[in-house]
Amino acid sequence: MKRENVWSKDFTLITIGTIISAIAGQTINLPMSLMVFDETGSTLLSAFLFIAGMIPSVILPILIAPFIDRYPKKKIIVGLDYLMGLLFLLIAYIVNITGFQYSLYLLFSLITGFISTIYHLTYQAWFPDLIPVGFEQQGYAVSSSIYPTVMIVMSPVAAYLYKTFSISILFIIIGILTILAATFEVFIANIHNGQKDGKLDFKQYKADILGGFSFLKEEKGIRNIYTYMSITNGTATGLHLMVQAYFQTVSFLTVTMLAFLKSAETVGRIIGGAVQYKVDVPPKKRYGITKFVYIFYETMDIILLFIPYPFMIVNRFLCGVLGMTSATLRETSVQSYLPSNMRAKVNAVFNVFMASSIILFQILTGFLGDMIGYRKTAVILAGISLISIFIFIIVPSAENSKVYEATRAKI
Repeated sequence: MKRENVWSKDFTLITIGTIISAIAGQTINLPMSLMVFDETGSTLLSAFLFIAGMIPSVILPILIAPFIDRYPKKKIIVGLDYLMGLLFLLIAYIVNITGFQYSLYLLFSLITGFISTIYHLTYQAWFPDLIPVGFEQQGYAVSSSIYPTVMIVMSPVAAYLYKTFSISILFIIIGILTILAATFEVFIANIHNGQKDGKLDFKQYKADILGGFSFLKEEKGIRNIYTYMSITNGTATGLHLMVQAYFQTVSFLTVTMLAFLKSAETVGRIIGGAVQYKVDVPPKKRYGITKFVYIFYETMDIILLFIPYPFMIVNRFLCGVLGMTSATLRETSVQSYLPSNMRAKVNAVFNVFMASSIILFQILTGFLGDMIGYRKTAVILAGISLISIFIFIIVPSAENSKVYEATRAKI
């Protein structure tokens, strides 16, 4: 019987697990941020907590990628979910006894950062194999829509829970949810045992580490796309900071208006995901659509802080719709193009470059924002992304188009 949609047993189970994990993440992220600032009154200490969670993603992906590509993805994912659930239950018990201890939360953020880095890299390598062949666009449309949907629903819920319950109770809730997600994942049939070519000795381990770099050196299309994505993710985080600072400092805008602006983009992403789920874009058209969306998006970023607020809402809504479109087409193409035994190694290099770019652009943005103002800095950041589109996406069309036109062979 011919399959009519993406909803196989394995894909359904991983989607349920991902939704539960997303709910757990959104339930704790905002309360932890609010609690640390309430207790310390310091934005610097709050920033250190964020950096502690990001530090593992700067180098760890490259070191662990050879193991992830060689060993069963299911065992890693399920094991880490159970471990994370138990860790949240343990921290709930400790916090209930000790109360607020900043150093404890800093250590907890670092540990969860290590676990999350391994988890996300493994998930990236495993998820493509859980999508039925021929339904990649639907699969990535669904996965890309999960976090925006959960975010818009759970943000007010998380704020309510923070005001209503102690942080230890929230940790218990997160622990139970994470263990529940792992339990659904246990029933996934696709184990993906990775490579089966003998023991991983130091020589092979070194070769595997260099394998991701070698692949990117040879595959110019993937290298171009990932270079652009590293740059644009860095500039995007900086732009978000400038938009927030602008809304907090000008008299005619408020933080509430900023919240509505973010909601408009989130709603756009949800709608964009729904369109991508329903409308199958032929591989030959992915590259052309992507180029248009990238240029349009950065143009909207350039003018964002110079237009009246109602047009800002429209601006972010359109960027949400089109941003989800380009993200879905890119993931569909890139993950179809990458050999399954190279996904973790190549994605590891990309994750390291992206994390480094985000940190560097955060520093640059903070410096420029204080020196020349928020609106000018936002224009510079968007301008950098726009230039990188032409350098890495549009000009090398021959190398890039073959990636965007890739389809996945049946395993």
